[in-house]
Amino acid sequence: MTNKTWFVTGTSTGFGHSLAAYLAQQENVNLVATARHTDQLGYLDQYDHGQILKQTLDVTKQDEIKTAVSAAGDKFGGIDVLVNNAGLGYFGTFEESNREDVSYMFDVNVWGLVDTTRAVLPLMRKQGSGVIVNFSSIGGLYSFPTLSFYHGTKYAVEGISESLAKEVKDLGIKVLLIEPSGFRTDWAGRSSKKVMPKIEDYQQFGDMIESNAKGAHHEAGDPDKAAQIIFDQVTNHEKDLPLRLPLGKFSSETAIAKYKHDLSEFERLHDLSSSADQQ
Repeated sequence: MTNKTWFVTGTSTGFGHSLAAYLAQQENVNLVATARHTDQLGYLDQYDHGQILKQTLDVTKQDEIKTAVSAAGDKFGGIDVLVNNAGLGYFGTFEESNREDVSYMFDVNVWGLVDTTRAVLPLMRKQGSGVIVNFSSIGGLYSFPTLSFYHGTKYAVEGISESLAKEVKDLGIKVLLIEPSGFRTDWAGRSSKKVMPKIEDYQQFGDMIESNAKGAHHEAGDPDKAAQIIFDQVTNHEKDLPLRLPLGKFSSETAIAKYKHDLSEFERLHDLSSSADQQ
């Protein structure tokens, strides 16, 4: 069986760390593990027998994206699975969020994913096959207070991925959106910036931001189990791969409730909406 080459961004911590460690232990898998600082990828050395390539990659830097993708192609001949995992969060009310900080978050969460995918797509088109796994969030389907701009990045990932999936489906390429709820990663801790409310009208949201920070690494979701599910879906269920995969009970139940509510509203407004058409 020919080895499948996985290219994973953001493998120093969180989901990326769990997925890279799991992939490194699988037969018939080549792993391209990327991170801004490859000295943080020493955990992979114990599994390396020539099938692992570490690459420095800050997804906001075009030259590093091109270098990493080129190195993967040179060493393994192509890329079969791209996992766009690198990302960060931001807690703060809409009015009080820092424009420069949230712009950088868009650069990482959206444009980094876009640029990395664009660099890999020519390889996948040439192969006539491939899977693109884009990390979104339950926050790409449902919005909470203090996360407006984070939600903006994930809603963008959702829309881009849905269109991309339709554009590449006849080329042998599939797209999978991962939509986790709370998992024991660094997202609610180090990977998210937190701006406590200073405007009196928003003081009630301070407790929400603090509780999220205190709950970091105590969430219900297990990133190691998530890694196994993602690998199984891509490896054993590629023919019926879903576009969206909520991970975690809260994510699944929230998504179901959201779509049920929205469906009932769309149905209630159907006649009114239709009346806007020219008769």
